[in-house]
Amino acid sequence: MKTILFLFFLFGNVFALQKQTPKHDSENSVHLRFFLHDTISGPNPTAIQVAQAATSKTFSTLFGDVMVIDDPLTVGPDINSKLVGRAQGLYSSSGKDAVGLLMAMSFVFSDDKYNGSSIVVLGRNDVFSAVREMPVVGGSGVFRLTSGYVQLKTYSFNTTSGDAVVEYNVFVAHK
Repeated sequence: MKTILFLFFLFGNVFALQKQTPKHDSENSVHLRFFLHDTISGPNPTAIQVAQAATSKTFSTLFGDVMVIDDPLTVGPDINSKLVGRAQGLYSSSGKDAVGLLMAMSFVFSDDKYNGSSIVVLGRNDVFSAVREMPVVGGSGVFRLTSGYVQLKTYSFNTTSGDAVVEYNVFVAHK
């Protein structure tokens, strides 16, 4: 009798968990592509350093540096192409021996049907890899209860100024 009750309890909870797990219909799957413009130079930077460890400059990776961003997102790699939103958040140099950034940011959309909605990304950006992947951990507005991932690759990087243009492909499913 105890075995039957245990099995009932076990399978009952498994079925209950399956019912509570959100399902994403293919009609609510979205692929977005845009370009992030990270400008740290010039009179109007979109990324500024807000913290630096006393030892950051002793590491070739700048371990301990923290930047806050409000980077434009555009449909094309040219900064003058149509603006679709902004990437707001921060990134920090989190690798002592290899360059890697911990990124925490929201893509805040200002265009068309996604106006006022956001997608939140949190993860490691291995900047020297050709294609990187980070998880989408949430969203708001149209993207409430979203999940997915982003793939990014550097479109251009100015070694003198540190300015970069990065292509983002965002794949999400939402309610």
